[in-house]
Parts: sequence; structure tokens; C-alpha cells
Amino acid sequence: MLDITIEARTASLGNGLSVRRILPFRLRRMVGPFIFMDHAGPLAVAPEQMPAMDVLPHPHIGLSTVSYLFGGQVTHRDSLGVEQTIRPGEVNWMTAGRGIAHSERFEDPAALAGNALEMIQTWVALPEADEETAPAFDNYPPGQLPVFTDTGVWMRLIAGGAYGLKNGVKTHSPLFYLHVVLEPGTRFSLPSGHSERGVYVAKGSIETGGRQYAPGQLLVFTKGADPVLVAKAPTTLMLLGGEPLGERYIWWNFVSSRRERIEQAKADWQAGRIALPPHDNAQFVPLPQDRTRPAGGPAPEALS
Repeated sequence: MLDITIEARTASLGNGLSVRRILPFRLRRMVGPFIFMDHAGPLAVAPEQMPAMDVLPHPHIGLSTVSYLFGGQVTHRDSLGVEQTIRPGEVNWMTAGRGIAHSERFEDPAALAGNALEMIQTWVALPEADEETAPAFDNYPPGQLPVFTDTGVWMRLIAGGAYGLKNGVKTHSPLFYLHVVLEPGTRFSLPSGHSERGVYVAKGSIETGGRQYAPGQLLVFTKGADPVLVAKAPTTLMLLGGEPLGERYIWWNFVSSRRERIEQAKADWQAGRIALPPHDNAQFVPLPQDRTRPAGGPAPEALS
């Protein structure tokens, strides 16, 4: 059965870029290990506005960030020395572990022309045993990600396992994450075998249980439910979920099973103990001192 429907809220990143924020939500903070989800764009930006959109170096702990683009281009730089141009259809998986800093910059004017920029960013919480793992960054091009097609259906497995599909994207807990495109009238079922399952409507609309759902809505289903989704228009969905990890705290860009670890991360960033990207270290986002939304992450809050 349908557990909850989450309506995306507009969130300003404080640098001229607004997004639709789906997770966390006060009544449903996680879906499986997924603890954060933003949908940016589609967006067109004049070249002179591009520098204001850049997300300056900022820190993370206790999670993996997953960047997936529908269109446009973003340059990632991190404290490991990685510099990666993120392009549509790729999976860019950054594991923060015990601590990493990174920036996201929009450096190609052509990549932002004509409403080109559109991306989904999610955060995946790490199991307690892996929260202090070494930071890492991996890029997986589209050729490494299996695609399944059938009448009215196209889907790419971003990570995990579902519908018999698997790929080499390194994850730390059982999960699934897919990009699905449906033609009008197509009937589609959710993957089975996962405790928590979510369907985010990125474009188009679907009907299930006699109700219709529009872009910006995340539907979360309980285990054992076998809903049938019917596309009412050309529709793009993001399917995500997996096994829950237990209680997590989140404050700004930090996620942990322990509140005191969040406090340590605050002190580490303020004292400069989390290194900046070696090729992008002239500026950084300071530790927030209040609930104002700074660039580089959600508003400071402690969720338990």
C-alpha cells in the first residue's frame, strides 16, 4: 500500500540556484538508505550568471553523494584531488566516509543554454560499520550501466539491483536506484524484495490506486505492496529504496548515527581539519552559525 506522498519543496541554494527538495521530509526522513534528494532544473542560465551558481568547497561525512544528470554539465573537484566533469547518464558516486570536501562548478556556457541543466542529487547514508571509511570518488560512464527496454519502457540501473539487473557501482548496503522512462499508457510495477520503495515523478504523470500524481511528488510504498503504475503522459521516474539503516542525524552536510560525531565534524570543518580540494581551495563555505541556508547543502538541522 501507499505509505506516504511527499511533495517537493522549493529550496534556495543561496547562489541563484533553486531546487525541488524531496528528502529529508519531517514525516519521512529516509527511504531505505536514501536520506536526501534534490531535483535541480531544467534551467537556462546566462553566461554572466554562471559564477554565482557555483557551489563552493564544502564538507561531508557519513554518506555517499550520488549525482545524476538529465542534461547539462557540472565540474566536480574534491579533496582527494579528483577533478571530474559530470555528464548526463553517468553515475558519480562520492563516498565521504570520515570526511571529504568538494565543489560543484558550472564552467561550460553551452551546457547551460536552452534549459539544458537538469540533475538529481541524492545522499545515501552509510551503515554504521562504514561511516568512518576512507573517502573515495568513482565515475561510472553510461556504458557500464545496464539498460532494459520493452514496449513503452526504457530504464537504466543507476546502482544496486532490481528487475534482475545489476552493475558494478560500489554500494555499502542493499539498495536500488533506477532512471525509468515510460510512454503514455504503459503499465509498470515496482521491484520486489526491498523493504522500502519510492517512486519520484520527475516529468509527466502516473496513476495508481485511482489517483493521479504529478512532477515533484515522491510516492513511498510499504513492503509487500504490488502497485501498478500507469503512465498518463510521457513520464520520467526515479525509483529508489532498499533496506533501512536505523536512526540517523543530519545537520547541514553531515550525516551520522551519532550526534557527537556531527559535533566533531562541525569543529573539524571550522578548524580546517577537513582538507579543501587542492585545485579549488581559494574559497569555501563557512560553517553555518544559524538556520540560514548557505551554499553547498541543506539548512542546518538535527534530525533523529
